[in-house]
Amino acid sequence: MKVLFIGGTGTISTDVVRLSQERGWEITLLNRGNKKSPEGVNNIVVDMADEAGVEKALGHLCFDVVAQFIGYTAEDAKRDIRLFRTRAKQYIFISSASAYQKPLADALITESTPLRNPYWKYSRNKIAAEEVLMKAYQEEGFPVTIVRPSHTYNGTKAMVALHGKKGNWQTLQRILDGKPIIIPGDGTSLWTLTHSSDFAKAYVGLMGNPHAIGHAFHITSDESMTWNQIYEIIADTLGKTLNALHVSSDFLARHSGPYDFTGELLGDKANTVKFDNSKVKRLIPDFVCTVSMAEGQRNAVRYMLTHPEMQTLDPEFDEWCDQIVAAQLAADAAFDALKNK
Repeated sequence: MKVLFIGGTGTISTDVVRLSQERGWEITLLNRGNKKSPEGVNNIVVDMADEAGVEKALGHLCFDVVAQFIGYTAEDAKRDIRLFRTRAKQYIFISSASAYQKPLADALITESTPLRNPYWKYSRNKIAAEEVLMKAYQEEGFPVTIVRPSHTYNGTKAMVALHGKKGNWQTLQRILDGKPIIIPGDGTSLWTLTHSSDFAKAYVGLMGNPHAIGHAFHITSDESMTWNQIYEIIADTLGKTLNALHVSSDFLARHSGPYDFTGELLGDKANTVKFDNSKVKRLIPDFVCTVSMAEGQRNAVRYMLTHPEMQTLDPEFDEWCDQIVAAQLAADAAFDALKNK
């Protein structure tokens, strides 16, 4: 099978490429060439934003599957329809599970859960792209399959609810230093983490599958954990006691300073998520996630501890955390003063 990956070197796509190679498929990556490609693949170095350049680079090439990992908007979708209308037997678009209805009306998410996210433009753009692609399928038979990942990771960084512009390490550093760790809400909302190697099993199962065309699938672990549990695992792996400070998600969103956490929190991580994966399992009965959330987090923390390049300090985020902590403690003190009057 001939497969074109648009992207193919990212957190989610790298394991999909690897598994596709193990199947013996002919793999081509199309991207800007900023990251090293795996051995044994063909490369087309071009910017997808340059439609004429992509058209020229593709020439008369055709593919059994085009796997789009770096499409984000309705305009991206329209461009891809023009480019691959006659070049692909199947086109797979990576959307996002954050597109599902917020706030949720039902805790169990299926593919028929409405798509609506008033809090996050990223999610609304994905929804708009899906609408364009499904319309093309309905009106002209464009062979689209939509995949909605949730929080997917590759084991090189521990997953946290909040982080600054320089990555996740600063939260681990705060735990090591015994400083308060901000957890949104009361920390009891459920979250799902899916390892990229597990995600790849289901994604590759959809590739070249005629029953997947015209359908949307989310691919996630069946497991969920509270944010309290997730942070406790990080602290335990670091050999430290977690000094948790629970802060309202609304408050964090209003006072997120240089970060604008509204979308990521109110439009995603503040909501309990539990996914029903029965639809994708009907097509791929042997799809089972084998990396547990707990072990995945532990391994990610250990990876960061043994790879100094992952330990980038973020003084700006650290200062923001201290400001939020001070504000929360001041509010508690002010209320106590009122009670004692």
